[in-house]
Amino acid sequence: MEAFKDAEAATRAANAALAERLPKDTGQDFDDAGRGFIGTIPAAKVMGADGRTVWDMGQYAFEAEGAECPDTVNPSLWRQARLNGKHGLFEVTPGVYQVRNFDLSNITFLEGERGFLLVDPLISSETAAAALALMRHHRGDKPVTGVIYTHSHVDHYGGVRGVISDADIAAGMRIIAPEGFLKEAVSENVLAGNAMGRRATYMYGALLPRGPRGHVDCGLGKAVSMGEVSLVPPTESISATGQRTTVDGIDIVFQVTPDTEAPAEMNFYFPQFKALCMAENCSCHLHNIYTPRGAQVRDAKSWSWYIDEAIDLFAGEAEVMFASHHWPRWGRERTVDFLKKQRDLYKFIHDQTLRMANHGLNPLEIGETLALPPTLAAEWYTRGYYGTLNHNAKAVYQRYLGWFDGNPANLHKLPPVEAGKRYVEVAGGAEALLEKARAAYARGEYRWVAELVNHLVFADSTNMEARSLAGDALEQMGYQAESGPWRDFYLTGAMELRFPRPVSDTPRQGAAGQIRNLPPEQLLDSLSVRLNGERAGAQALSVNLRFTDTGADYLLTVENAVLHHYAGRGDPAAATVSLTGPALARLVLGDVTVADAIAGGEASVDGDAAGFETLLALLDRFDFWFEIIAP
Repeated sequence: MEAFKDAEAATRAANAALAERLPKDTGQDFDDAGRGFIGTIPAAKVMGADGRTVWDMGQYAFEAEGAECPDTVNPSLWRQARLNGKHGLFEVTPGVYQVRNFDLSNITFLEGERGFLLVDPLISSETAAAALALMRHHRGDKPVTGVIYTHSHVDHYGGVRGVISDADIAAGMRIIAPEGFLKEAVSENVLAGNAMGRRATYMYGALLPRGPRGHVDCGLGKAVSMGEVSLVPPTESISATGQRTTVDGIDIVFQVTPDTEAPAEMNFYFPQFKALCMAENCSCHLHNIYTPRGAQVRDAKSWSWYIDEAIDLFAGEAEVMFASHHWPRWGRERTVDFLKKQRDLYKFIHDQTLRMANHGLNPLEIGETLALPPTLAAEWYTRGYYGTLNHNAKAVYQRYLGWFDGNPANLHKLPPVEAGKRYVEVAGGAEALLEKARAAYARGEYRWVAELVNHLVFADSTNMEARSLAGDALEQMGYQAESGPWRDFYLTGAMELRFPRPVSDTPRQGAAGQIRNLPPEQLLDSLSVRLNGERAGAQALSVNLRFTDTGADYLLTVENAVLHHYAGRGDPAAATVSLTGPALARLVLGDVTVADAIAGGEASVDGDAAGFETLLALLDRFDFWFEIIAP
């Protein structure tokens, strides 16, 4: 079966028509994306300690300057991909530097009195370490004197172990984050981490080949690095707008922006550099109000309000604005214009979605109807390279009115397999359904083909003709998508339909790296979503836990198929297990057994260990590679 096919005539026509409607390209974005370039490393290639390639911009050589947009890529996304291809160390303004496109996000360095204050240490330790090495090569071999996490998404903290050491942490390295950072980071990346991580393989094209028929860009950045992810808790929380601090001689004024692009996020201003950091609240595209990898729906109204507040607080003084993705804006006039249109972009989506909802339109209808006004549509940085008007409108609807559109036929729908079997029956059988779908495909009706044949795939996932045709339709939709994530979702779905993934004897567990680094309270909280309620049934048990690395004591109980943990409590009748947090993580993940942990000195048990062993046996281990595109 052919892995990737050509663009059909309907796709070529759709992309050509879009090219005619795009804003005029003055070249300003390309000038800004390259401004202040200092240097890079060959192809921005970063290797892991085990010899794996963690990051390699050389894979995108097909997007080099002068290369024509292929038929298989949306022309607007192609432009964004080329902008995101500029990698290396850049001077934002004297004293402020960014390494861009060494990962999905940017890492920012500010020169202090003794060393470097870091903002957002990327996803992987390896890419963060490579960025720091590049900075030191050009700006001096200085120590890291502090770290700021702008918000609670993994691409802004996961590489922290690549830029600070255990000794730094023990010595009191300042790590500053918005209030609620750790709670939200754990909620998003651990509690739902396995499901979100698997969906992220679709959203970021992690499994796709790099090329004109595969992954070309994420819109938000080039791609996701594939290295070691860590989480070091912050030492300081910022809880109020106007809060100030000084790190290594660098003054910082903070603006807390909860419930914007992340539940815990903050912007900040550096007065001596006249530089405003907008975190991920303003980037060079329309962002996600709902992210297809899965996360809480964001508050578009709050998002807009906090951008407006940032204009009032900082824009009159700032001479440069930079963010955690993409390239900066220089000059007060350009900064204010950019911020105002980003502000109005999210408010427009919010207000117009609710206007139409109040007229009775459902989320599908609103998504198909909503269009930007001419003043916003004229800007490249409002285009849907990451979020889209279509799915962001649905997100606003969901935030206010939930998943249910009010139609009682949609209140308790049949699950996909059962519904699929009945749709196939109504169509007159599998071959009759396929015949109708082939005719629709020939007409270029790819969305309808995907919807129709999806029923047959769920009714009979072994029908390879159905899988192939569904994959063909998704592929053409991917080639037409302006959004990087939409393209990657479609093309990854097509690939997994054509080439079903074999079941592994040793399933990979998602979020394992972050689980190993969690403090005891958050680690125990994460265990509750692993408790298998069916197996727990009517069992009741108690276990005392003593963490030898922190001195914290907890009581764990299971009753009514629910796991609870209580700090500072104990059950005299229960066994006491003494161990470190990392040792408990190893037991939960199945790296070692209780007997092995005791024999190896990682744990000790006072009393009967049977209750602890029973508890561990009731915890699920999540298979990262669960099916998405089929039952």
